[in-house]
Parts: sequence; C-alpha cells; structure tokens
Amino acid sequence: MSAREPQTSTIVKALIRRARRGALATLDADSGAPYASLVAVATDFAGAPLLLISGLARHTQNLKADPRASLMVEDVGFKDPLAGPRVSVSGIAAPTTDEDARRRYLARQPDAAGFADFPDFAVWRIEPESAHLVAGFGRIKTLAREEFMTDVSDAAELAAAEAGAVDHMNADHADALELYATRLLDAGPGAWRCDGLDPEGIEIAKDGKALYLPFPARIRAPGPLRMALKELAEKARA
Repeated sequence: MSAREPQTSTIVKALIRRARRGALATLDADSGAPYASLVAVATDFAGAPLLLISGLARHTQNLKADPRASLMVEDVGFKDPLAGPRVSVSGIAAPTTDEDARRRYLARQPDAAGFADFPDFAVWRIEPESAHLVAGFGRIKTLAREEFMTDVSDAAELAAAEAGAVDHMNADHADALELYATRLLDAGPGAWRCDGLDPEGIEIAKDGKALYLPFPARIRAPGPLRMALKELAEKARA
C-alpha cells in the first residue's frame, strides 16, 4: 500500500458507515446450510451494523436459532462489481430496543418508517467480531474488531447531542452539507441530508446514495463538533 492510499481500517470503516444494503449470511435453522438474503443496512453510533427485519423472515428465524451472522457490503458504482472494495463483517446478531439505534436506522432508511412499527418487526444489531476486506488485487486482509469499530467510550457527550446536531445540520446548514458532498467527496449537487454523526465523521445521504466524511480529528463533545464542521465547510469553500 502506498503512502497516498488510505489505511485498511479507514476503508473498512467507510464501507460499513455508508452501506445502505448488504448480503446477510445466516445458518438455516432446519438444515444448517448457509442462507443468504438481501437486507437494508444502517450503523449505530459505534459503527455496528443495524438491520430492521421481520420475525416472519427466514433469516430472522435462522438468527433466533443461531445468532452467528456475516454481512457483506460493497462500494457500488463500479462497472465491474468485482473491481470495487467490499467487506464482510462477522459477528453475533441480537435484537435491540435502543432508541438511538432505531433513530439512526430510520434516518438512513426513511422508507422503513412505514412498517417499522409493525409488531413483527424489530431492529437487530450485529456485534462485530471481525471483518474481511477485499479491496482489489492483492489487497485482502482480515481485521479484528478493535481495528475497525469506533471507540465511543469517551464520547458520551457527543452521543447525547447527536440527534440534535443532526436535526440542526439538516434544518440550518443544507448548504454546508452540499459543499461537503460536492467539494470534499466528489459527489453531485442536490439536497444532501445528514444521517448521523460519530466521533470520527459525518454520514450524509441523497437519493439512495450514502457518503461518509471523516473529521479532521477525533471528536468527543458538541463544542469540538461545531468547530470540525465549520473547518470542513471552510475547506470546501476554499
């Protein structure tokens, strides 16, 4: 890997953070054979994958019998799908009643609001144990959990302020979000929205496309967050 190429952990974090869909692999409850299904994806504050799945679905029945799972997400948009980076996150899946997890999922997947309250649906979280990255020819690596999950142990202030900060960005700083997308992430113009914030970056989305912009430095509280967002906007304008 050259000095200009991003670190493996950075690639994995970004792939997971901006994922909108993925292939979920479970073990069939009846036969024990591998079973794969397409699921919509979001992440929690620490970067763990979130799913909203029905208790009637086969993959949910599989997880209830054996919670081991693997979720593969990829960088879409390549003419040759095998040329783009992809990562498989392996871990243990379990339902969660955490309201912040539900909020973050619906921010990333707003169309799910129409059925999220159905009694048979629940948010599930995959607690990662490892990640396997394929980032191109000769660039294959398996990472341990601590290499790609975001450390949030010292970011309680930011976690408490995240929902309000997201609402504020969407209500008052749509121009900055568009600048982030067009000037810093090489995306097209339009009505970009903030999906979420974490100590290491900001998630933005538009028309089914999600992007992840790392902060200049790690953030743990609302004050430094405001400064980081301002610094990114000034960099984009320059």
